[in-house]
Amino acid sequence: MTVSINEEWMNKYNAWLQDDLIDESAKQELRAIAGDEKEIADRFYRDLQFGTGGLRGVIGAGTNRINVYTVGKATQGLAAWLLNGNSSNQAEAGNSSVVIAHDSRRFSPEFALEAALVLAANGIKAYLFKGLRSTPQLSYSVRMLQASAGIVITASHNPPEYNGYKAYGADGGQLIPEEAEQVITAIGAVPGFHAVKRMSEADALAQGLLVYLDEAADQSYVNTVAAQSLSGDLIAGGLGDSFKIVFTPLHGAGDMAVREALSKAGFRQVFGVEQQQVPDGNFPTVKSPNPEEKEAFTLALQLAEKVEADIIVGTDPDADRMGAIVRTRSGEYKVLSGNQSGALMVNYILEQRKLQGTLPENGVVIKTIVTSELGAAAAQYYGASVENTLTGFKYIGEKMTAYEKSGEKTFLFGYEESYGYLTGDYARDKDAIVAAMLICEAAAYYSTQGKTLDEVLNDMFERHGYYDESQQSRTLKGMDGVAQIASIMEDWRMSPPAAVAGNKVLQVLDYSKGIDGLRAENVLKFMLDDGSWFCLRPSGTEPKIKVYFAVKGKSAQEAATVMQSLQNEVMARVDHLS
Repeated sequence: MTVSINEEWMNKYNAWLQDDLIDESAKQELRAIAGDEKEIADRFYRDLQFGTGGLRGVIGAGTNRINVYTVGKATQGLAAWLLNGNSSNQAEAGNSSVVIAHDSRRFSPEFALEAALVLAANGIKAYLFKGLRSTPQLSYSVRMLQASAGIVITASHNPPEYNGYKAYGADGGQLIPEEAEQVITAIGAVPGFHAVKRMSEADALAQGLLVYLDEAADQSYVNTVAAQSLSGDLIAGGLGDSFKIVFTPLHGAGDMAVREALSKAGFRQVFGVEQQQVPDGNFPTVKSPNPEEKEAFTLALQLAEKVEADIIVGTDPDADRMGAIVRTRSGEYKVLSGNQSGALMVNYILEQRKLQGTLPENGVVIKTIVTSELGAAAAQYYGASVENTLTGFKYIGEKMTAYEKSGEKTFLFGYEESYGYLTGDYARDKDAIVAAMLICEAAAYYSTQGKTLDEVLNDMFERHGYYDESQQSRTLKGMDGVAQIASIMEDWRMSPPAAVAGNKVLQVLDYSKGIDGLRAENVLKFMLDDGSWFCLRPSGTEPKIKVYFAVKGKSAQEAATVMQSLQNEVMARVDHLS
């Protein structure tokens, strides 16, 4: 007899209620939705997907939720991958190790400990941070401890109901697709939650399979970040006593690390947003803990106006993304986009290294295909080469590791429009701590030349052209949303427009075919005859379709006008298909 899909969901639901392994609180949560077919379907219509970025989902009971059971199963699969010959850093049980960190989200400590105890039961040593730590510190620690892999429990800047699980390779970078597919296969081979091995914390500690990392690991990381400073002597020489910074970690993991890095760089006037310094996975003072959104800086702006701060910086919950707001000549505060902050840091880093005689001839800046060309123009102005990758910092990290091994090029800076930046070769993921230090340092340095950062940005526009970028997205949740996003992509792929906003479409770049030497990925980029472009891409971590826009004009007004027309026409078609 064929079981219908709805019966399968209900069977899974009932199986959880009857399973002795499932704890009583999870069962109570499930009993509370009895009779709600839509909710039961959403929780059980599939297993939570381990994608190229790991797990990310709503916290709760069910196979399509993140909980200790789905985390345990994912970790059992990761352990099998490490021990059974698929990992590039394969080692025997008892000789493998994994570093684990977590942010401030709900159940992050519990999920991190669960992962550690599953690894321990498989004979793999787990290095676990007792308190919350940033994603970039996790990446750094994997490299420093020469671990086999890393795990960070975070859902980045997602809303409070989400949490996630990101896996890292031995180089400190997120797993590349080929590795992720191997882990996905290993997880799929775990027959169920009863097949997940688990050791008690006491036994894991006694056997040396669980090691808690201490403050020495923190100091090593912060000292390495501070070593990336390029104007430390200038700032420590007096400028750091007058230049004022407002900083907010948005209830996340960045507070102490950012403060220490700024202090080591010579900054003495750092004002914290008191209401947001306490870690809290409910993020009570913001709608979303996302430094890409101005609303998240409401309290920081109030403090900045009070103390007359020169710059505001904020980091997301796992401190891998950094947003900045700068004070203008008139005393107002201007939000910098991710593209603008990245371009400013490219300009500052390369300018300083050229002045200091440390700019290598084979230097390279690496960015993603949806990131502005302004930073690329600045890099080329200083003689550095520029390379593009697919969206996701793991691809930037992959190129860094390749160049580290070959010596062909020297990595200078990597960034993506979504507020992710890195300089230095100590990590393989974006680092909001080093970015916060550098954007403050750039603002302080240019202030000695009588310029605010927005004036430096205008100088770059005058030199390289008036670039304008934006991004819009549509959230389409659940089973219907997945189908809608696929339908939108297929429609644009099969019926590309001949012209958009009065400009001819010169070329359609379909990255699903693996063009430009990059892996195949479901991304479409439309190149227009005026030099503008727009790009459609389903998010890999959220139920969204993202649309990126970029224009270049002869003036700010021209760029803004073209941008508005381009956005209006493209999003009208996207919304019609939604």
